Amino acid sequence: MAERTRPSRPGPLYGLYQARLRRQIANAPRPHHVAMIIDGNRRWARERALETAAHGHRAGAEKMREFLGWCDALGIRVVTIYLLSADNLVGRSSEELEQLFEIIGDLATDLAAEGDWRIQHVGTSEQLPVELVDRLRAAESRTAGNTGLHINLAVGYGGRREIADAMRSIVRSHGKGGGTIDDLAEILTPELIAEHLYTQGQPDPDLIIRTSGEQRLSDFMLWQSAHSEFYFVDALGPDLREVDFLRALRNYATRDRRYGQ
Repeated sequence: MAERTRPSRPGPLYGLYQARLRRQIANAPRPHHVAMIIDGNRRWARERALETAAHGHRAGAEKMREFLGWCDALGIRVVTIYLLSADNLVGRSSEELEQLFEIIGDLATDLAAEGDWRIQHVGTSEQLPVELVDRLRAAESRTAGNTGLHINLAVGYGGRREIADAMRSIVRSHGKGGGTIDDLAEILTPELIAEHLYTQGQPDPDLIIRTSGEQRLSDFMLWQSAHSEFYFVDALGPDLREVDFLRALRNYATRDRRYGQ
């Protein structure tokens, strides 16, 4: 496996501040499902004059290992990590994509060996290399019976594509049963569409976090984020600290989630 690049360690006052934040959220409401848009890996590598973006992607993957541990320790049950978008597959160079495929495959393999975590690939496999698809499927198979933290790895993922795939699945299933278009129009509901998404059966994300200071969804969980809370962190992906995450949870606890009421 490729050598991992680690960001710098926090200063001596970090532990005191971390403990304070933990006390502040000890009895506060927590999200059941957290989604993470890990962004800024390439900028992180550029700022350090590292040879390739792969150094940043490896550091970002290492940070996601830490992030999942933070979530698990706090009792969060589902985490979705946006690792590679459908847009990335056509917008990045072949060299960078090859490195990303290896890094993501290593991450999936490592996470599958972590305790009782369950791994699920969400996204399309159509434009992914066979080796990466095999590694994602192996991680899913190895952890299928686990009951701990449920980890969605969003790889080759696009929110619009997911909704289109859900609609295709509904139409095909309805057609196989001999139903007509008019019949389908009568039964087509948001609940039915949700049953055919990549995340079928899972709760929608309560909290979506994005690193690097950017404030956009980038085609991520467009359907599932209808009622999500958002939190944006200035830190680049590999520089994300546990106190940043704890502050996100503290902020989440102050939100009044009315769901239209």
